[in-house]
Amino acid sequence: MAWQSPIAPGLSWYQASAGERPEYPALDGSTTADVAIVGGGYTGLQAAYHLATRGVSVVLIEGHRFGDGASGRNGGQLGTGQRAWPDELEDELGYERSKALFDMAENAKQHLLGFADTHGIDMEYMPGQMNVSHKKSYGDDYRRSAEILATRYNYPHVSFMDQAETAERLGSQRYFCGVRDTGTGHIHPLKMLIGLARVAAGSGARIHEMTPATAIRQNGGKTMIETPRGTITADKVLIATNAYIGNLEPVTAARVMPIRSFIGATVPLDKFPDVIPGSEAVADSRFVVRYFRKSQDGRLLFGGREAYTSDSPRDISTHIRRQIAEIYPSLKDIEMTHAWGGSVGITLPRKPFAREVMPGVTSIGGFSGHGVMLSNYSGKMYADSIAGNSSELDLLKQLKIPPFPGGARFRSPLLFLALTWYALRDRF
Repeated sequence: MAWQSPIAPGLSWYQASAGERPEYPALDGSTTADVAIVGGGYTGLQAAYHLATRGVSVVLIEGHRFGDGASGRNGGQLGTGQRAWPDELEDELGYERSKALFDMAENAKQHLLGFADTHGIDMEYMPGQMNVSHKKSYGDDYRRSAEILATRYNYPHVSFMDQAETAERLGSQRYFCGVRDTGTGHIHPLKMLIGLARVAAGSGARIHEMTPATAIRQNGGKTMIETPRGTITADKVLIATNAYIGNLEPVTAARVMPIRSFIGATVPLDKFPDVIPGSEAVADSRFVVRYFRKSQDGRLLFGGREAYTSDSPRDISTHIRRQIAEIYPSLKDIEMTHAWGGSVGITLPRKPFAREVMPGVTSIGGFSGHGVMLSNYSGKMYADSIAGNSSELDLLKQLKIPPFPGGARFRSPLLFLALTWYALRDRF
């Protein structure tokens, strides 16, 4: 029987195409470690691997199965840079910090591609990504961003697309213009996660599924992670739960909020060769981003619906098919083979959150839908910081990430109202 994640709705095409996931044992009794890691997604597993290869004693726990969270269920797009355009960050942070953050993201991209190649992880990398505008007025901004990337950020892989080229490369008349990025691409995220868990376990890290953290406390310079199956006592702790922080740690919980995102997979589009003929990934300019791409076997993987509560819709595929038809009318009756969802961790300014939240306890998350590259690399940066041979993680720690307003009681309702307002703006 196929495993159904208890924390995310639907059976994903990723799960169906990846085969059976290896199982890892739950924690069995109390233990000690140099570093304890809470969360078995990209960030936590990368940190575990890179620490263990340096001889650091590591214990990692995951509350459910590896791959149940966002790392195994996301849209699979790598992107380029941070979530914001470099010129937007430059206006806010200045050129030097914006350039440093861009270079970090390029390091993250190369790290992911190199890691998969070195360790024989077939993550089904496919090149190319397009960012397209649903509003005509954005054309000048897209053209300027492409020019700035080439001239100020030494990134020559992005080119502006006018309406005709955008329509040809997408196979849709829905968008007005865009940029094409040949220096990035998209992956099968669950295959990457499965391979990463294998590599982390092989490095000597002790990794455990089905072991939720129930509390964090400190005493005598040590940090204790409480679980139903024993206590982990460690010198340092990494919290890498992202959207699934719950009530575990209040500083993170105030700044990283979960939203639901949903994806559908169609049958292979053999009869529709004009739909993304180059098989690039696509993301549009809506606040509630519509993101879609071709799989290796020619399916359209389409994400676009968000929900700002923990509730999941009864029928994901109907809404996703409706959004597909807005862009590709010929696909209005296309068969959906899979539909699924998951929780994405967002921050108020849509920038990553990295902070020492307690003495010796670091929390990293809130990648706001741009975490495939950055979350993997953040785990490595954390390990590098523990080893004392890199301060690159400080670039994220220096970002100002305020708490969501409203306190614990009103935070979610206010977020719902705010994001609904921005979603309505997408229509005009």
